[in-house]
Amino acid sequence: MRTAGDLVGRVQLAKKLRIKEAKQYVADKLKVGVDELSDPVIMSEVRTDLGFGIMMPLGNTPKGLECKFNIARALDLDINCLNRFKHRAGL
Repeated sequence: MRTAGDLVGRVQLAKKLRIKEAKQYVADKLKVGVDELSDPVIMSEVRTDLGFGIMMPLGNTPKGLECKFNIARALDLDINCLNRFKHRAGL
């Protein structure tokens, strides 16, 4: 939640990529450099701007499923729990 490790891990599993390829994929999608993925200051700003969730969420920041929807949309991922939610909610 401080950097992009969770995003890289999610991409590795979902897209079956090696770590270097997954880092490059996430960096390209977020429009940052690969070295910036591990910078907590830069990634805090990026995560806040894109609604990915941060360690200490403020009043009107996304939380929970809303963050997952934002991550899925930005990284072009298919997240199973979101698919089940959409199916059950009739979306």
